[in-house]
Amino acid sequence: MSTTAEHGLPPGPAPKPDRSPKQDRSRATRQRLLEAAVACLAEHGWAGSTVSVVAERAGVSRGAAQHHFPTREDLFTAAVEYVAEERSTALRALFPHGTTGDTRAVVTAVVDLYTGPLFRAALHLWVAASNEDQLRARVTELEARVGRETHRIAVDLLGADESRPGVRETVQGFLDMARGLGLANLLTDDTTRRRRVVAQWAALLEQALA
Repeated sequence: MSTTAEHGLPPGPAPKPDRSPKQDRSRATRQRLLEAAVACLAEHGWAGSTVSVVAERAGVSRGAAQHHFPTREDLFTAAVEYVAEERSTALRALFPHGTTGDTRAVVTAVVDLYTGPLFRAALHLWVAASNEDQLRARVTELEARVGRETHRIAVDLLGADESRPGVRETVQGFLDMARGLGLANLLTDDTTRRRRVVAQWAALLEQALA
């Protein structure tokens, strides 16, 4: 049976190795650790989210976790940045085509984000940052950035004209309301009451922004 070499043809491409490059594996491990850190914060709070607990959830050894994040503060400072970016991404993905004309849909979507796991994790980071100097500055900086971006996205989605008196404050009041519902959701899931609040705020926004 003739071979490719016998016919003078160049050999075919070498088979791809089964393993991912080391850099890719390292990046994937880091991503798993950050996702696990966020999940642990949301479920167990700061006190229950040790490096060992996060490593176990991520399915890696404590040594591997410490290779990426030598200290607990390193891990959760990176988690702060990860949560901030994920929240911004989630906001941008709500209505990728911009203004919808459906105020209630916008209010519902934003409130859902504030009562979801990413905001819950962010709240635990706020609490931790109030007592951890190494976290406080980073949390404050990133929350300010996310706050500005959230406001801008809300303005775009609602089609609000902030050149009109009171409109900026109205949008900010809506976001403060959504944040308050997120805080309340830490203690109890009062979905039925929240739906009524969302409906009322949507009606108020439609009237105020008309």
